[in-house]
Parts: sequence; structure tokens; C-alpha cells
Amino acid sequence: MTDSENKPAEDAKPDEDAKPADSAKPAAPHEDDTLPDDFEPLTVTYERLRHSSDPAELSSFARTPLPDRADQAAFSRATALLEAVAGNEHTPVEDRIFLGETMPFPNILVKLSSDPVADVRRAVAGNKADKNWLVGRLTKDPVPEVRDAALLNPRTSWKMRLEGAQNPDVDAETLDFLGKLGTELEPDAPGVLASMVRRAVAGNPNTTPETRARLAQDPSGEVARQARRWIESHG
Repeated sequence: MTDSENKPAEDAKPDEDAKPADSAKPAAPHEDDTLPDDFEPLTVTYERLRHSSDPAELSSFARTPLPDRADQAAFSRATALLEAVAGNEHTPVEDRIFLGETMPFPNILVKLSSDPVADVRRAVAGNKADKNWLVGRLTKDPVPEVRDAALLNPRTSWKMRLEGAQNPDVDAETLDFLGKLGTELEPDAPGVLASMVRRAVAGNPNTTPETRARLAQDPSGEVARQARRWIESHG
């Protein structure tokens, strides 16, 4: 056997300077290890609040200020949980009204817009953060106070305002409001649409004599003529 055959291969020598393989490094702590012991996943907390019968717990969630928007994860979690609170009939009525008046989030307002308590729906109807389709839906509510609050909301579409102005079940105060659109109120409103609403108010049987007398002097000829025709035919 030659000397070269007896010589160990160089790559078989142990490398004293070699570093341990990455697999030998201690594993980094998992992100979940930093969570508090009592942390609940969002879906678990959502379902618990949705089915909770504890008014105090639900009220606490309803009244807790939202996290700063800069903390997107916490903010999104809080608004999602408020949806569960809003849809739970065990949440005290005054808290549901509070959410209906103050929340700008469609997922919460949609829940509250079908609340069995009319005062909650009325709070949503008057919320200026409503989407126009939502407030428009509330102009069809079976309770007059809810319908009227929706018609007074500036988010209501002109189509819904016109239908409200034509509806003889709408109260006189709301009709007086609609009869000022484009003149005393919202002077920059689309002229044609605003005058169509005022003309409908002029011909609505529930409009008061005072409102109709004002419309008889309306800058729009069509509105003024409609009001005068009514006054002449009904005394």
C-alpha cells in the first residue's frame, strides 16, 4: 500500500474553527409567547360577546374608548367586537343608542339599524356618518320618528328626500325642513333637485299653512305656483 493511500483525506479532518449549524441555534421565541395568558382569539371573544347575557360586561365594551388608529391591529379588533356588542339585545338600550349616535363604522351601524327598539334605529337614522344607502333604508322605517330623523340627515339622497316630501305621513316639522332645502338650508344644493323637493312639500296635505305660504313666495316659479294652487283650492 502506498503512502498516499495511508494518508487520511484532508476533508475528513475536523474543522476546529467551524461554527455550529443554524439548526443548533436556540429557536427564537414564537410571537404567541409574548401574549398574555388570558388572551382570547378574536373569533372566540366575538362569539362570547355576541351571546353574552351580562349587561355590565356588554356596557363596558360599548363605552370603552377605541384604541388609537395607529395601532391598527388593536383598533380593528375593538371595532369588530363592538359589532358583536351592537347586535346583542342584552346590551343596555342606552348603550346601543350611544353606539348608534357616535359610531362611524358601517358594520356597527348596520347591526343597529335593524334593532327592535325604535329609539336605537332613530339614533342611527340621525348619525351623519351613515352611508346614504343605510339612511335611505331608514326613511322607509315603519316608525314615523325614525323616518323623520332619516329625512333630516344630510346624508339622505335627493331621491329619498323627494319621496319623503311626497309622503303624507311625514310630519309637518320635517316637511318644513324639506321645504327650505336649496334656499334657507343647503343653498349650494342642486337647484333642480331641491326645487322638486320643495314643490312636493307645497303639494303635501300635511304641510302647514305657514310653510305653504312661504313656498308661495319661493324663488322657483314651479314651487310658488304649486303652493298658490293648493291655497286657492283648499282655502
